[in-house]
Parts: sequence; C-alpha cells; structure tokens
Amino acid sequence: MKFIIDDNTKINEIQSEFNKHFPYLKLEFFQFNPSGENTFSKSNLVKNNNTTLSKIRHLHVRGYISLRGNQLVSTFEKYLKENFGINAQVFRKSGKNWLQTTTTDNWTLSEQNNKGLEMNTEVEKQKMENFEEYQEQK
Repeated sequence: MKFIIDDNTKINEIQSEFNKHFPYLKLEFFQFNPSGENTFSKSNLVKNNNTTLSKIRHLHVRGYISLRGNQLVSTFEKYLKENFGINAQVFRKSGKNWLQTTTTDNWTLSEQNNKGLEMNTEVEKQKMENFEEYQEQK
C-alpha cells in the first residue's frame, strides 16, 4: 500500500491507513524537538490526531509512504524521520497495553503485528478459560 504525505495530511489519516494493514500495531507521532533530547517522551506525544503534519515536522516535503509487511520497524521509522521530518514510533498491542517496540525494532512490521495477534489471542483465550471456571451459586 502506498499513500501520499504532505503538509496537509492529518495524523489520523496516516494512523488509519497504517491500522488497516497492521491491526495489532499503532503509529504514534511526536512533536519536532530541535534539541533532539527526549524526542519520544510522553510530553512530546501529539495528542490531537486531527493535527496536520505541517505542525509537527521540520521537513516540508511531499512524497509517498509505502506500507510493506517485510519492512523492518527501524527502517520504517527512520524513513519517516529522514525523508519527511516526522518523529514516529510503532507500538504493539499486548492485552490492554500498547508496548513501544524499541527493543524489537529489528522485527518486520508483519512480525510485530503477528506477535500482537498472538498475544491478544492468548489474552482472549485466558479470559474464556476463566469464564468457564465461573459457576453461579444456587
């Protein structure tokens, strides 16, 4: 899948396309920080997903992003930063939590998504097993 990126692109548009391909992953965006310190801290997280890219990046170029499952997470994140000036991080779903993938950035997007599916399938299975043990007193 390939889609266009420019200053008018909204964060939620990118997140929506990303999530269509990788439902157990999410892409979070962070404000451009000229000092480079704490770039991916919670305080720099963009909370308004209707924000356009023009407000959060320092490179104002137009181009395309390709979403390919065989792409490494680190390569994808680096591509966004170097080609579009976008600070973004991939997170993987784990039950009710979202885990930042920094320690597994050498995995592909598909591997991350499959691990998210596996982890959430286990959580759902455990919920069902616990539910089956439940018996109402009479």
